[in-house]
Amino acid sequence: MKKLITLCLLVWGISATAQQLTTPPSGDNQKSKVTQFIGPVEVSIAYSSPDVHGPNGEDRTGKIWGEVAHFGFIDQGFGTSKAAPWRAGANENTVFTVSHDVKIEGKELKAGTYGLFLAVAKEGAYTWIFSKNSSSWGSYFYDPKEDALRVDVMPLESPYKEWLTYGFEDRLPASAKAYLRWEKKRIPFKIEVANINEVYVTKMREDLRSSVGFKQENWLTAAQFCAQNKIHLEEALTWVDQSVSTPFIGVENFNTYQTRAAIYQAMGKTTEANAQMDKAIKDPAATVQDIHQYGRALLNNGQKEKAMEIFKFNAQKNPQDKFTPNVGLARAYTAAGDKKNAIKHWELALKNLPENQKQFSSQYEAEVKKLKEGK
Repeated sequence: MKKLITLCLLVWGISATAQQLTTPPSGDNQKSKVTQFIGPVEVSIAYSSPDVHGPNGEDRTGKIWGEVAHFGFIDQGFGTSKAAPWRAGANENTVFTVSHDVKIEGKELKAGTYGLFLAVAKEGAYTWIFSKNSSSWGSYFYDPKEDALRVDVMPLESPYKEWLTYGFEDRLPASAKAYLRWEKKRIPFKIEVANINEVYVTKMREDLRSSVGFKQENWLTAAQFCAQNKIHLEEALTWVDQSVSTPFIGVENFNTYQTRAAIYQAMGKTTEANAQMDKAIKDPAATVQDIHQYGRALLNNGQKEKAMEIFKFNAQKNPQDKFTPNVGLARAYTAAGDKKNAIKHWELALKNLPENQKQFSSQYEAEVKKLKEGK
C-alpha cells in the first residue's frame, strides 16, 4: 500500500513539474512576436496569428470584423467574464511588454507586461485595452478591474492581409506607432517615450559602472550627449574629470578640453568654453582639421574675430599644410569683408590642392570667382 501511495505521489509530482508537450498550435494559429526599440526602450507584442480562411479553410472574408473579432463586450459562454472584449489575436492572451514607462495615445502606461485586448465597434472608435492580466487564455477571464489603460483609436482601411499581423511604423527617435492588420483593416496606437533623453542618461550611468567605463571615450561620449541636449551639465563635467583621472585610461587631451568647452557653452559660459578650446588647440594631439573645424564653428556662431585668430594659429602651427589653413583664412577674410586677402588665400589653397580635395575644385574656384566679381 505504501509503495502504491509513493508511486502515485511520484507520478503526481512529475506531472506537476513536467514541461508541456510541444504540439501544433490550436487552430494552426501560429505564434509570432514583434519587437521595436524606441531608443533604449524595448516594446514587444507576442500573439497567435489566425488567418482569414480559418482552420478548416473556410473563407471568412467580410466576416472578420464583427464576427470573428466580435463587436463590443460579450458573454462567450465560457470562463468568468460575462462582458469580454476580443482577444486581439488567437489562443492565449496577446501580450504587450514595454521596458520603460511610456505614453499610449497620450496616456501614461507603466513599464511592464500586459494582456492586450480590443473592443471592436460597429461605428466609430475601437478601444485598445491593456490589462494587468497577461497570462490567461483568450479573454474568457477578462476583468475590467484589472485594466491598466484604455485608449480609443479610429480603425483604418487597409490592403487585404490574410494573416493577422502586428507591426510598427512611423518610427521616430522618441515614438513609434504599433498596429494590428487583418483582412482589410488596420488599427494603430501611438507609443511615445516622453523623456527619451533622461532614459538615455539613466542607461549611460548604468553602463559607465560596467566594463564600458574602462574606456575614456565612453565617458566623453556620455558627457557630449548631455552637452548636446543641455541636460545634467554639472554631472557631465564630473564625467569628463572622471575620464581624465581614472588610472590607465585617463589623459587630458584635445577631446577632453573640447568636451568641457561644449558643456560650458551649453551652460552659457562662453568665457570658460573659449578657455578650454584654447587649451584644446594647443594640445600636441590637436590636428589641423580639429583646429579648422573649431574655427568654422566660431564663424557659424558669428564670432568672426575669434575665428580669424584660430585660423591664423592653425597656419602658424601647421606650416607644412598649405591647403586647410589657407581655406580657413580665406573664409575668415571673406566674413570680415576683406576680399583682397580672401582671394589671396583661396588661390594659395587651390595651388596646393590635395588629391582627396580635387573633386571639390570647382566649388572652391566658384568661391574665388564670386569674390572677384564682387558678389
